[in-house]
Amino acid sequence: MPFLPTAELSLHQSPFVPAGDWRGRPFESAQFQPPENLMPWLAYTGSLTAALKQLSGGDFSVQVLGQSWQLPRAEECRALNLNRHSRALVREVLLIGCGQPWVYARSVLPLRSLQGKSRNLRSLDDRPLGELLFSEPGIRRGEIEFNQLRRNPDLQAQGLCDGGDSAWGRRSIFWLRGKPLLVAEAFLSQFCPDDPPAVPANQ
Repeated sequence: MPFLPTAELSLHQSPFVPAGDWRGRPFESAQFQPPENLMPWLAYTGSLTAALKQLSGGDFSVQVLGQSWQLPRAEECRALNLNRHSRALVREVLLIGCGQPWVYARSVLPLRSLQGKSRNLRSLDDRPLGELLFSEPGIRRGEIEFNQLRRNPDLQAQGLCDGGDSAWGRRSIFWLRGKPLLVAEAFLSQFCPDDPPAVPANQ
């Protein structure tokens, strides 16, 4: 059963948006510090999907909130070196573990990155993008950047923000067959891990 009613899925979904610039490590100030139990997950370089599946004991699912051709946000265009008027396939999903929404993920896939053998990324349905990327030979991941996110004032599906006005997020560019894809993830308040990811980083 989806976490959000089907009637809400066509609404603008992004629960959180960047509050400032994305930054790499080390963190520059005491104010810009994630909770200690969340830091290993934010910095994890392996497949987050695989790690969440293991943490949930297999009680894991993906709920697609939306997938459509859009003009990416300005900060996404800068990260992908896109012209401001370039279209991209924007995919928004919830990663749900143990019946709770744990992670909101937003992927931006430029049109030029979905040609040839990568055309299959246009029709993922409820398959997790991260799992597919980590199964591809030669996939390369760029630096992981971090941000403290704020509640999106335009959000209509309020159930995504039940935990408060901010969240910690991360993003990175994946290079698939030499073409960039941007994947950003926000860890929601229901995600309170006691342990770091247990899946090896090459999974």
